[in-house]
Amino acid sequence: MISGVSKQDAELAARYAPQLMLDRAEPYLPVAFGYTVFREPGDSPSSKFCVEPVAALVVEYAIYYDWDIGHLYDLEHVWVHVDSHGAIAKVEASSHGGRLVMDAGAGAASMLDGHPIVYVEAGKHANWAAAQQMQPADRQKLAALCGALAGVESVHRGNPFAENGLYQASALDDRLARLKMRHDAFMPTHDYIALAKLPEVMAWPQLAQAIPDRVRAAMARIADDKDHFGAIFLDCGDTLVDERTEVKESGSEIVLSGALIPGAGEMVHALKAAGYRLVLVADGPRQSFVNLLVQHGLWDLFDAHVISEDVGALKPDARMFDTALAAVGLTRADTWRCVMVGNNLSRDIKGANALGITSVFMAWSSLRTHTPADRDEHPDYQIVSPAQLPTLLEQLELLLRYRQPTAALD
Repeated sequence: MISGVSKQDAELAARYAPQLMLDRAEPYLPVAFGYTVFREPGDSPSSKFCVEPVAALVVEYAIYYDWDIGHLYDLEHVWVHVDSHGAIAKVEASSHGGRLVMDAGAGAASMLDGHPIVYVEAGKHANWAAAQQMQPADRQKLAALCGALAGVESVHRGNPFAENGLYQASALDDRLARLKMRHDAFMPTHDYIALAKLPEVMAWPQLAQAIPDRVRAAMARIADDKDHFGAIFLDCGDTLVDERTEVKESGSEIVLSGALIPGAGEMVHALKAAGYRLVLVADGPRQSFVNLLVQHGLWDLFDAHVISEDVGALKPDARMFDTALAAVGLTRADTWRCVMVGNNLSRDIKGANALGITSVFMAWSSLRTHTPADRDEHPDYQIVSPAQLPTLLEQLELLLRYRQPTAALD
């Protein structure tokens, strides 16, 4: 049975709060402890466990972190059992979905100034009674989770807050969360220091009310950081559609149908699923691109369609790129975080280069030259298949925060 919030419970929670020992390289500190006091067995309001006092009472601490190295949102637990004389009878803590007794030796947790000591696994925040209890295999796995696998789970959804719709995450939120955690990747030191200041200790209902707001605020902050791509501009002919297969309306330049380059459809779907804003930037009659992309179910995956017939100019004219920027709420101040992908060095690549847009040459077809006429036509990157683009963009986005924005061009 869970007691109501009372002054006595607040005093108990402050008195027995665990002393967390954090890895020196830990990037994420705990935000708050949400407590619940049990004097009889009952279901935890914040975890999957049933809580049974082994003595007079147990204080459950739900320890909230904004970030785990694998996902946005992290909630761990410590249970401190107290006997009728006020002595700590047992300490338990969560560890990778399980529940461990904090036994540092002689059957009890270590203590510091009257608080039970709990060692926190770097990045993942699983709890241990002593640093040496982590085996070499555990350390090797942790090195991978904090390094190459950082951000693998993006925004956490397997919790009651997300499941009940108290926060929602888009594909963009997931990608930006992964990006942040990849930037935060580190190597654990396995050298621990005491948390300098105890986080705020509050009743669980108070912390539960705050958590969804914190998740939403974290997503808003990373969206505002601007160290991610604002838009991906894609050409159509020999970038998405094989120009050699195009069938034109008799006596017209309007294309009626055409086959996709192998992997192009999957590439567009993958970019959309990753939350990129996609803009078609293509030269030709609008109806050609409607016919081609609707035929393959790609038209509606683009956030905007910038077509020379509508703009009254052909690439490399800056008007095509300015229109594409404006279509997704960007300006020339954002060109450094945009990418143009196309098959034409003199149009796609030259136009992008002139404005400081990252240029990617799609060298799939031999219909047009692969040899730049001058420095203005040299692409920043070159790929030979649409399947290469998602991985390239992921790599380039990681480097984006280190790229200095170019000055806006007149």
